[in-house]
Amino acid sequence: MSNLKRENEKLRRILDVARHMATSCDLDVLLGTIVEAACEVLDADRATIFLYDRQTDELYSRVAKGIDSIRFPADAGIAGQAARTHTCINVTDAYADQRFNPEVDRKTGYRTRNLLTLALENLEGDLIGVLQVLNKTGGPFTTEDEDLARVLGAQAGVALDRARLLEAFAEKQRMQRDLDIAREIQQGLFPRENPRIAGYEVAGWNRSADETGGDAYDFITLDDGRLAVFLADATGHGIAAALVIAQCRSLLRAMFSITDDLQTIAAGVNDLLADDLAADRFVTAFVGILDPHRHTVAYISGGQGPLIMVRAGDVENRTANALPFAVMPHLHYEPPEQFAFAPGDTLVLLTDGFYEAANPDKEQFGEQRVIERIAERADMPLDRLIDSLHADIRAFTRGCPQADDLTAVLIRRRR
Repeated sequence: MSNLKRENEKLRRILDVARHMATSCDLDVLLGTIVEAACEVLDADRATIFLYDRQTDELYSRVAKGIDSIRFPADAGIAGQAARTHTCINVTDAYADQRFNPEVDRKTGYRTRNLLTLALENLEGDLIGVLQVLNKTGGPFTTEDEDLARVLGAQAGVALDRARLLEAFAEKQRMQRDLDIAREIQQGLFPRENPRIAGYEVAGWNRSADETGGDAYDFITLDDGRLAVFLADATGHGIAAALVIAQCRSLLRAMFSITDDLQTIAAGVNDLLADDLAADRFVTAFVGILDPHRHTVAYISGGQGPLIMVRAGDVENRTANALPFAVMPHLHYEPPEQFAFAPGDTLVLLTDGFYEAANPDKEQFGEQRVIERIAERADMPLDRLIDSLHADIRAFTRGCPQADDLTAVLIRRRR
């Protein structure tokens, strides 16, 4: 009768834990609850839950009573065998079992005598993890202990699966909120309106491939009425590229606040970025100054190209005249080159997302289509022209997702 009463108390404790597990949404709290319940119900000294990482095919602990976090291949040791076979393994003498790894004991000074290891599954029978209980008080684990462990494990597996899904969903929501904030901040760095320059029309435009992008453009009105123009593309896209391009923009603005010498500006920004960025990261950039009185744009183009000047009945297509920023420090920059504007001329600066946009047949939109579309719409306002070019690309790609950021700066001398 005393044994029956004790078993009933243990089952009642499992039911209490099951009710708690059904209401808990915190994975770490739930893991701790299961570990404590396993030690109590099975009269054990310690317990560990190893969760299964499907991506790496590993077992890892987030709660291991008495030891630090552990990660190991999902087919290793006794826990690995329980995971592979989805069974309960009862080892009465740990050091007599060749599958037992005594390394943890050596690190902690703990002595494992016996252990009970149970695979944890969800309702579909998928592996969620492994529960390992160590050192039963008074002797090895019994068949009754195995039955109790299975009852507890059945509840724990379902609860852990639910908690992991909720945790993953919450993390995804948090990341989305962070991305939304990052996008809002980045969009705030773009000019709020296009500059007004006598005799000229200037327009900038951007569409990121992700929530945040690695492209940027900017306009800075100088004291004498000239306009500094910046278009850049950091390697990659997403958060990392957005951080790089924000730094590049800030450095350019800081340099323009103290000088308008393009060689000095390009060299300064290049050296500062080269000091900060990893070897595989760089920024292609067009940095120029529009002089509406002389009708010229002086520029240094660090890897940014093509640079297309569409004229009446003619197209001038130039390549970059310098290496991208941060490719190497202490670069020597040649004096700026110039474009001269005649009435009606349009300078087209686009990042490579326009040219490399591909359709399902892997055919790219290319430079020629861009030139043709710009030339056909020589009298269209620049804002509308960019929108129509974007619409052309969407039609061309036929539903393929946007693979790269799209950024444009167009400058036209009025007729």
